[in-house]
Amino acid sequence: MKTRRKTIVVTVLLIAAFTGSVVSLNGVEAARGQQATLEDILYIPSSKALKRMGLGYSGVLADIYWTRAVQYYGRKLSTRKADLRYDLLYPLLNITTDLDPHLIVAYEFGSIFLSQQPPVGAGQPDKAVQFLEKGIRANPDYWRLYFDLGLIHYFDRKDYRAAQQAFEKGSENPQSLVWMKTMAASMAERANDPQTALNLWTKLYETTSDEMVKQNALQHLGGLRTDLEVLELEHRIKTYVDRKRRLPANWYEMMHEGLLAGVPLDPTEKPYKLMPDGTVQVEDPDSIPFITQGLPPGWKKSTKPH
Repeated sequence: MKTRRKTIVVTVLLIAAFTGSVVSLNGVEAARGQQATLEDILYIPSSKALKRMGLGYSGVLADIYWTRAVQYYGRKLSTRKADLRYDLLYPLLNITTDLDPHLIVAYEFGSIFLSQQPPVGAGQPDKAVQFLEKGIRANPDYWRLYFDLGLIHYFDRKDYRAAQQAFEKGSENPQSLVWMKTMAASMAERANDPQTALNLWTKLYETTSDEMVKQNALQHLGGLRTDLEVLELEHRIKTYVDRKRRLPANWYEMMHEGLLAGVPLDPTEKPYKLMPDGTVQVEDPDSIPFITQGLPPGWKKSTKPH
């Protein structure tokens, strides 16, 4: 009987949500003077109204809105448009966590994709910080939110002092892992050091259970590895020039000099390209998101899906 009652309530809420979507859609169209779609609007843009309608089922509604946020992000990401915008990602996540302040996965997932630059994120690191601080207030004993906060301060806001403070605060939790203190020290000693960045993304990959966050961490690790390898290869090319007083014609000449053990491969197993001017480029920049080195001059990220 309880299950039947719950099913009826949820069904009513979904119908009300859809009705709210239609009303909101009309408002959006009127404001824009052009056609809008249900994909571009919120079901009901008020967590207070939803709670009143929820009749005690705020947790169910939070799950609905969390699903909506994931779908919204996934659809946007799949378009790979150069001018991609995620205007509704933050409102959807905010309503989700108003309905259920303890839905940890929403804070962890949402903050990362809010903070990253388009097309892989909303490019809103300040909102990501605001969102995580909301999560910390509601879940002060969950130390991983401090780790996520430190990541965003470090990578996206370049505020190394704030990153250090986040890691230090999180390390005060007796349940946190010991490397939180190490990360806090690294922020103070090596603010923009690639090895520190590698350590951060490696720890995120190793400790998260969210598959999307894992894949995101892997992409960042691939980009960092590529940046480091390109810089190292160009350093070895300079060593070759110092010895031979000319640029190498190919990788085999550098192998003959003992500067390489074999043809260097990027994280996608494609050979790095040795350019006539002694620089190094990757074969397919689109296949390695987040790289900053090895890009062809004037290269722009593809807007086509992979």
